[in-house]
Amino acid sequence: MTLNEGRRVRLAEDLALTGSVTAAGEAVAGFLALASGTEGTVERVDEHQPQSGEDVREYERLKSLLDSFGHQMPEASRKQLEEKVASLEPAWTAFQEQKVRVTVRVRFDNGFVLDGAHEELFDSA
Repeated sequence: MTLNEGRRVRLAEDLALTGSVTAAGEAVAGFLALASGTEGTVERVDEHQPQSGEDVREYERLKSLLDSFGHQMPEASRKQLEEKVASLEPAWTAFQEQKVRVTVRVRFDNGFVLDGAHEELFDSA
């Protein structure tokens, strides 16, 4: 399901939040449980692109070099570059298979706000 700002949603399952809660400048320990079916409105949608590592950036750089100038290179240099590109290809493939992660900020009808929640936690209301 694609979530958009202003869309009505409901929790698909029970949600338990634990950790420190700050109230009026004082840190207090807390536990909050929200029942499945709790409804609210999406206030913000954030897409988090997969982060490319050093191997992915090196693959892109070397592949571009090979595609642009490989035909002009001496055979030994081109072969060495092709081998290096081939060795980095698994990292490139793994990067391409990563999905964009979507998180949302939802204001529930009971007044609670949940920020940074994965979109999979919600169904259409």
